[in-house]
Amino acid sequence: MDTNGPGYVTHEGCDHIFFVGFLGAGKSTLARNLGRLYRRQYVDTDRMAERLMCKSVRECFEQDGEEAFRDAETAVLMRLQKEKSLLVSCGGGIVERSENSRLMRKMGVIVYLDGDLQDSLRQIQHPEKRPDLGSANARELFERRRPLFWSAADYVIDIRNKSFEQVAEDAGRLLWAEGLL
Repeated sequence: MDTNGPGYVTHEGCDHIFFVGFLGAGKSTLARNLGRLYRRQYVDTDRMAERLMCKSVRECFEQDGEEAFRDAETAVLMRLQKEKSLLVSCGGGIVERSENSRLMRKMGVIVYLDGDLQDSLRQIQHPEKRPDLGSANARELFERRRPLFWSAADYVIDIRNKSFEQVAEDAGRLLWAEGLL
């Protein structure tokens, strides 16, 4: 690890920070806010998968099926191996494949934003754009994914009853203390 000036840390190798959690947990907002605050680039795996497939997540689910979208997610993660020091907002279902969790762990650390189902559903502004909410009952989806998030996570941040600002502050403080930012 090298320091290039006050408060800036350069890590060796691939050192991404992956934010995982249920739909509406605030992963994209957190990655974007921390990216601005700590001057790190942030990306969103759903947006990257959309560019790779040349269609929206919803269109992919409808036209090609969930498995095709999961293939695109894995391809996106494999491409991230060539990058450095990214803050990565992951789609809510990325942990559905254990291969994806292994890839993320190989490239950095995984931060799970743990909240309640009702909190997540309240944050979803456009549920019609969330195809996996249509394929299964939201509670069943939440219950199936929660243990996957827990097993993948290196760090867990409780987001219950917190504003996005509070979550960003908690995450920033934790990741800075661990030497990751």
